[in-house]
Amino acid sequence: MTSAVLDEALKKAALAWVSVGDGPALALWCMPLEGSLLVVSGPGEQHAPGLAEATTATVRLRGDNGGLIVVSDMAVTPLQPGTEEWDTVAPQLAQKRLNASGTFDALVARWAGAGCAIVRLTPADQDAPVTAPNLPADSSTATPRDTPARNETRKPFKLHRVRGA
Repeated sequence: MTSAVLDEALKKAALAWVSVGDGPALALWCMPLEGSLLVVSGPGEQHAPGLAEATTATVRLRGDNGGLIVVSDMAVTPLQPGTEEWDTVAPQLAQKRLNASGTFDALVARWAGAGCAIVRLTPADQDAPVTAPNLPADSSTATPRDTPARNETRKPFKLHRVRGA
């Protein structure tokens, strides 16, 4: 049985902070469906290392004001291409995927062909979710990780010196 806070957070989730094991929490786009979250990752999609192979993950969800309202351990269930569950869920997920090129059917076919993983995150029954007032007091911030996407910025060009009045 899940808490009412977790149920509501799951219904409204569009972004979840997911961490696998001792790894960092990653912001992942997700789609709520029947009390669980669906996440797609892999080539050409969001990067979620270890999520497809994991059995559990820690999920942090935010509320309407953008702040953390619940932390829960969730069971990770990968969906396999060609199964009835994949054929039902993948098109729904493709329709919610913003800025994807091609048709929904082409996107689902690309996910299956490229080896993308669709996983279902379901609240674990044995662990109660952490909600207020028991949420962590720290901000859960971390220093930015190294990434090839980071660019060095140059100092702006000055044509002439401006004299003070």
